[in-house]
Amino acid sequence: MPSAVEFAGVTKRYGRSVVLDGISAALPAGEIIGLLGHNGAGKTTLIKLALGLVTASEGKVSVLGSAPVGAGARRLRARIGYLPENVAFYGNFTGREVIAYFAHLKRAPEREAVALLDRVGLSDAAARPVRTYSKGMRQRLGLAQALLGAPDLFFLDEPTTGLDPLATQQFFDLIGELRAQGRTVVISSHLLAELEPHLDRALIVRQGQMVAQGTVADMHAAAGLPDTILARFTDDGDAALKAPWLAALALPLKHRGNGVLEIEVPAARKMVVMRRLIETGSLCDISLREPTLARLYAALGDGAKERAV
Repeated sequence: MPSAVEFAGVTKRYGRSVVLDGISAALPAGEIIGLLGHNGAGKTTLIKLALGLVTASEGKVSVLGSAPVGAGARRLRARIGYLPENVAFYGNFTGREVIAYFAHLKRAPEREAVALLDRVGLSDAAARPVRTYSKGMRQRLGLAQALLGAPDLFFLDEPTTGLDPLATQQFFDLIGELRAQGRTVVISSHLLAELEPHLDRALIVRQGQMVAQGTVADMHAAAGLPDTILARFTDDGDAALKAPWLAALALPLKHRGNGVLEIEVPAARKMVVMRRLIETGSLCDISLREPTLARLYAALGDGAKERAV
């Protein structure tokens, strides 16, 4: 699969401060990719490098097959949509005037701008000054300007900030449509539980270094995190607790009350353990929980030292 973005040995320094240290990563085209890390880990700097807003001290950056700076950079930016973390617009402009202004900059037709306001749910507020918009409304206006010109690649920095649950679901529905069209979406976010169901892969950055990248399933396997089995019994789990075979496995086990046992089990042994639990005869219900992205992030990204980027 071709890469939409490639970082090859990228280092970025500001004076003596090393913000990014030898980052190498390939972001496949046509996927939704999470860029994860603590505040100050280097996520925003990576996005700025890809946008050509800053240049690397060392290494090479390639975006859609071209360098983000130098000859051809202007044409390249027309193929990129960007939503910054902190969206700011002229407060006296109406929503319609803001999107028309950005449409002019991107040389997009005005009819597209009007359609995008409707697509992000702002058509009823299009004639209102932006200063009267809520944070979530300004965020949706920012998303509309990022969509102008039908870009091939999107960088969205904390895109669901200020959105209510319905608007958040609509946002991810839209992101799913972009992926179905073959477009690439890179999302930087701290809301891991919200983001996880929608990702094809993730990159975890810590203190300016890439500590993990790949599909979430691949990173789970590499981290060796256990799955969790929740088993509910008719007899409050006493029979299962006393089962010699369970004790022999020496697995972390919690008796949560109400007949529920919580067992941490290596992924390779989960089917054996679940089968044996079912065979006890007093099982009412059983479920399996794989490690969440938040748990994976904590395992691989813990201990990051916060630095301003």
